Amino acid sequence: MLAAMREGGLVEGKVAIVSGIGPGMGRDISLALAAEGADIAMLARREEKMAEVADEVRALGRRAITIVGDITKNDDCVRAAAVTVQEFGRVDILVNNAFEQGDYRPLLEANLDDWRATMETNVFGTLTLTKAVVPEMQKLGDGRVIMINTQSALWAKPNYGAYAGSKAALAMITKTLARELGPSGIRVNGIHPGYIWGDSVKGFLERQATARGIEFQEVYDEVASETCLRYLPDSAEISGSVVFLASDLARPVTGQWFAVNCGHYLP
Repeated sequence: MLAAMREGGLVEGKVAIVSGIGPGMGRDISLALAAEGADIAMLARREEKMAEVADEVRALGRRAITIVGDITKNDDCVRAAAVTVQEFGRVDILVNNAFEQGDYRPLLEANLDDWRATMETNVFGTLTLTKAVVPEMQKLGDGRVIMINTQSALWAKPNYGAYAGSKAALAMITKTLARELGPSGIRVNGIHPGYIWGDSVKGFLERQATARGIEFQEVYDEVASETCLRYLPDSAEISGSVVFLASDLARPVTGQWFAVNCGHYLP
């Protein structure tokens, strides 16, 4: 059976909607799915980066469309689902990658309107897009919804309340949706990366090094030493877990989350 599953790409002929397209996870998830045979509909608030990624997807021999929209707006989400079906005929995979980082301030210094804005995107925006897309999966009797979550939802630290709280809520919602949508043949899972190596994390560690008056490599090695594998994975590597969950290799997997973090946090 596994051999049959692997004929062609792992998601050959599937159609995926990926939200939140930027230089990191959104781009690399789109390319990873395309490399394994999926056509990609991208949804984000700005066109420029999506257009670049769409060209990269087409260079892999797959089709790509870009949809400018905001996941917190119901009309945009409904339109994204409709345009995807109009262009590709179906939706098999939804990757909820769009997110809001939050203000990283302790509660007593925070403006709770900022917390509400974070919740609006990370929880209600994600649910709005999911609610718009799932009926198309129900027509097929099959589908994959993948939540890009965070290690912060599992590992409590000061100043992360808005972001971590919203993502912790999303983690439980993932399990709830797995229960609700399972009878329709739809699997709902999440991945929880830790540090994602790239420009933003590099900049953060460089600022730490400057503030402490030490070399960048020392700071990197300190953080990496907290992981089992002694390095920080980049978004291209993390995207492999999304491909797995989107594929039939994960057919019996639902309501689960993976800590895709080189063993940084082991709950």
